[in-house]
Amino acid sequence: MADRSGPIVLSAASGRVVLQSDGPASLPQDAGRVLLPVARSAIASELGLDHAASEDFPWLRQPGACFITLTSAARLRGCIGTLRAHRALLEDVKSNAVAAAFRDPRFKPLAPDEFAGISLEISVLSALEPMTVADEQDAAQQLRPGVDGVVFQYGHHTGTFLPQVWESFGDPAEFLAQLRYKAGLPPDFWDSDVKLSRYVVTKWREDQ
Repeated sequence: MADRSGPIVLSAASGRVVLQSDGPASLPQDAGRVLLPVARSAIASELGLDHAASEDFPWLRQPGACFITLTSAARLRGCIGTLRAHRALLEDVKSNAVAAAFRDPRFKPLAPDEFAGISLEISVLSALEPMTVADEQDAAQQLRPGVDGVVFQYGHHTGTFLPQVWESFGDPAEFLAQLRYKAGLPPDFWDSDVKLSRYVVTKWREDQ
């Protein structure tokens, strides 16, 4: 089993994740009105552009974990996230926004002329909930399609799907098969040492 004392950075089909310690933030219902401009402002700053965003909210200083997803013309343009909260949500949003725009290894860094055309989505994660499963069928029966994000771990193989991925793989068995494939294993792989955790997200998307 891999050492969990430090961050684990993963590259896979829907982005990179960093595995760290717990402590998600409690958010107001309209948090997206604050978080989305903060994320866009962080990207703008890296490009030498101006984009105003207010950061004067105490809840931004609470620990939080998020994923930032960028799309352009309805196509994925970058996705980077943190599975467990290990820093203030404000810093997590800024860091992951910049990483999604410029450090996702599947894409070229975002160019200034692309900035206005991208759309941002922020998903803030709950704490991970370890699952106790007897076998693969039991795992599939426990999952809640459209609700659960899932983390798969087996030895050094690790992968996650956000709840949004249920839109592509609505059947729990197919969802798990694709998650195993993402983690670098055969889609039909199963072992008693497999570890699964789940989480839910609160998400907001820019209207563009």
